Amino acid sequence: MEYAIETENLTKKFGDFFAVDNLDFTIEKGEIFGLLGPNGAGKTTTIKMLATLLKPTSGFAEVWHHNILREHDAVRKSIGIVFR
Repeated sequence: MEYAIETENLTKKFGDFFAVDNLDFTIEKGEIFGLLGPNGAGKTTTIKMLATLLKPTSGFAEVWHHNILREHDAVRKSIGIVFR
């Protein structure tokens, strides 16, 4: 099985506030995936971490088998993201 995205215990804290708390998920190659939740659920924070725009407090994530902490350039070359 090939994963496009994989996270384990992905966490982002701002002070004492947990914006993302131990997030675990995988998205398989070719899978259609929606990230849904109410305001303040951590959707944007998760996307920013996966796009290497925000460093996680702890945990692990890979995008197309590239580690988001150690392979910023490879991650960014493997994705397309548009900001409004």
